[in-house]
Amino acid sequence: MTDKHEHNHDHDHVHDADDLITLIDDEGNEVLFRIHLTIDGTEQFGKEYVLLYDASTPEGEEVELLAYAYEQADNEAEGRLMEIETEAEWDMIEEVFNTFESEED
Repeated sequence: MTDKHEHNHDHDHVHDADDLITLIDDEGNEVLFRIHLTIDGTEQFGKEYVLLYDASTPEGEEVELLAYAYEQADNEAEGRLMEIETEAEWDMIEEVFNTFESEED
């Protein structure tokens, strides 16, 4: 998993089971994450992005967000998460995230 770029914020959203994704950590353990936000960056960078947080975080507590580039597999059931490569991508993600968070308040 990557922890290259993180954000903290208070969590108080309602989510469906479809918002869950399982990742394998560096030690081979399965960790359940919840999708906080997806970002369509295909026009600028040819990629989509996803912001995730640990699903075991109690409601109302701060969460640590992890950001990844996302590539959907052909079968539509699975995809691949990749490291975000450029500062321009990070800038776009932060701008979208900040706009999303200000609209949530």
